[in-house]
Amino acid sequence: MKPQPGPIGRSLQRACSWLRRAGKAISPGPCAWRAAAWGSLLALALILLVTAYGMFGAAGPFRFTIGALLFLGLFAVAGGILTLLWHITRHLPPLNFWVLACALIAIAVLALSAASVAVGVLVVGLGILAAVSLLTASTAGLARGGWRQASRVRRGILITGLMLGATGLVSGAAWLLDAGTPATPPVNAATLAGVQVEPLALPDPSRPGPYAVRTLFYGSGQDQHRPEYGSEADLLTTATDGSALVEGWTGLRTAYWGFGPDELPLNGRVWHPEGAGPFPLVLLVHGQHPMEDFSDTGFTYLGELLASQGFIAVSVDENFLNLSPLVDYLIVSSLKEEDDLRGWLVLEHLRLWRDWNASPGNPFYQRVAMDKIALIGHSRGGEAVAVAAAFNRLPCYPDDAALRFAYDFDIRAVVAFAPVDHQYEPTGRAVALEDVNYLVLHGAHDMDVISFQGAGHYARIQFSGQGDRFKAGLYIYGANHGQFNTGWGRKDLFEPLMRVFNLEQLMPAEQQQQIARVYVSAFLQAALRGEDGYRPLFRDARRGESWLPDTIYLNQYEDSDTQLVSTYAEDIDLVSTTLPGGTQTGENLTVWREQPVKVKWGDTGDHAVYLGWDATASEGPASYTIDLPQRGLALTKDSVLVFSLADASEDPTPDTKQDRPSRDEVIELTLEVLDHSGQTARLPLSHFSFLQPQLVGQLGKAAFMSPVPSWEAVFQHFEFALADFVTENPVLDATNLAKVRLLFDRTEAGVILLDDVGFRP
Repeated sequence: MKPQPGPIGRSLQRACSWLRRAGKAISPGPCAWRAAAWGSLLALALILLVTAYGMFGAAGPFRFTIGALLFLGLFAVAGGILTLLWHITRHLPPLNFWVLACALIAIAVLALSAASVAVGVLVVGLGILAAVSLLTASTAGLARGGWRQASRVRRGILITGLMLGATGLVSGAAWLLDAGTPATPPVNAATLAGVQVEPLALPDPSRPGPYAVRTLFYGSGQDQHRPEYGSEADLLTTATDGSALVEGWTGLRTAYWGFGPDELPLNGRVWHPEGAGPFPLVLLVHGQHPMEDFSDTGFTYLGELLASQGFIAVSVDENFLNLSPLVDYLIVSSLKEEDDLRGWLVLEHLRLWRDWNASPGNPFYQRVAMDKIALIGHSRGGEAVAVAAAFNRLPCYPDDAALRFAYDFDIRAVVAFAPVDHQYEPTGRAVALEDVNYLVLHGAHDMDVISFQGAGHYARIQFSGQGDRFKAGLYIYGANHGQFNTGWGRKDLFEPLMRVFNLEQLMPAEQQQQIARVYVSAFLQAALRGEDGYRPLFRDARRGESWLPDTIYLNQYEDSDTQLVSTYAEDIDLVSTTLPGGTQTGENLTVWREQPVKVKWGDTGDHAVYLGWDATASEGPASYTIDLPQRGLALTKDSVLVFSLADASEDPTPDTKQDRPSRDEVIELTLEVLDHSGQTARLPLSHFSFLQPQLVGQLGKAAFMSPVPSWEAVFQHFEFALADFVTENPVLDATNLAKVRLLFDRTEAGVILLDDVGFRP
């Protein structure tokens, strides 16, 4: 007996029946349908043939014919596949078709939400649907006497379906609940060279300092969800109008928070040292996260440390700018490009602190060193602090001059944890900073900001030569996005998407936060207090080996005293140097090009030179020579040759079609310097370190799950004291160098990126 449909099924059947009758009443006849089909087919063929001619016509009649047939055939096959799918699904009962359509749309949306493992989400989602469908369909077929009525073949099909569905569901559930598998640590190039790196003879910057720590909260006094900013606030603040900098604020957002964009509160949790001061001021800004899961508490580990070391640390509340599927109408009306508002609010908080520092009777009266300010941001907060530092020096809002600025705070340092980039571009330009100390940290296993976007911020930091400043970058193997904030943790996205990610390969949260403690504290000691003894840590993580967890670190570094000879960003001439008067030449190179530096998704906007070689494909050793400008370069016997290298992880001879096994060994080469009298000296790259192969951060539980690359080009800082070359050749005149040469004589083949070649005193 045929099972009867339920209420929903009957309703769908009636709706479909009505639509069929209505369609039949207005539908053209069979002749009209055939004519329309042939006419459309001819028009489509003409369009495709014209397109094919544009693509293949110049190659000659024969190649055009072949290309056109393949081109038309491609679309014919694709159309045939869609037709077959339609033919299969059109016979489904209405309820099944509706469920399938809903499921496909839902899985597609989830895949787009986790673009880094989109393939995995699609495969797992469809696999779950298939397993459950097999299990429930087979169970229903066996129930209510179906087993007795079924034929032997049908019984076999039902049992097979039941077993496949149950097995798939159980094994799939176990796979989803499992955290993944530990990653096999890659080779650590920095530890292979056997170089004796002298540790810094300074206190561990992650250790608490001598000050007793006090806490305090300031806020509107009207917060509906957090008493520390409401009735229990220690200091009351006045709301500020940010409506000119935000779009998409919904009525539901107002209902949840109790205020609109014209009455934004200034809320902050403060950790401050006990004492008279004045103490440097550090503001910490969280990033994008579900707004109901408050993020400003996640920097307590940094706030308490910094306060114990004599800094006033403030975690700025911007949760009311974060996403919420509910108040944003399922993200249909989320806030648009609000990172400028996030940055502007930071400056409004600084305005408060300037007023408090000048107000007798205030707990912070004359206790704040307003000439020593640092901003720290995470994720969107990482871009927000850069925006704040840029706005700080402007007379007005760059997108609307009616909003006047009058800040001009002494912001000396900016720190960014895994920042986004290009979320806000004032007047269509990327945010760029000048003459500010900058530090960016990013994890190789970041599952949210999957590319090292902070490298773009780093590249755009410029120094005018006025004052002593530096910028640094740190790329960390095993670090993710969320563990920089204790409230976010190991899961960079929401459930169930996290079931597809391999969480087992992440370093423990305490280790990631220990790295943040070491680098943030050392950076602030150097940038705000002039403790330059910590600077070598930012050039080489091995200098702080006893303070840091055992993993792989890639350092980037540049300071305002560095004279850059070649940055590869000034023009399209491969031969010219950035510092006028020099030239660049290559011999026996298989790859020599300048281009933007690619990351997992897009590029950083910075340019570098790509150099490739293959000893088996050339007649002599490959080299790349920079003829130094004769003017404008001030060298002394204490100068240091500096440059940045990255492994491009690409085939140096793609045209030869050779079968090259994947390479994960380190790259070694020779550095040669020549003076104007012809004296030379050579050192191996491993005199400082081997070149680290690109760090693979496979995010999904299986390699096929991610449509984006699992690695990206990340630079590694190298430095060679000219005195070390003189040790190799005592008659070398290091103050009168003529050339710097890279000799590719120690690794058979490879491709590297070279950038920011120069000298540091």
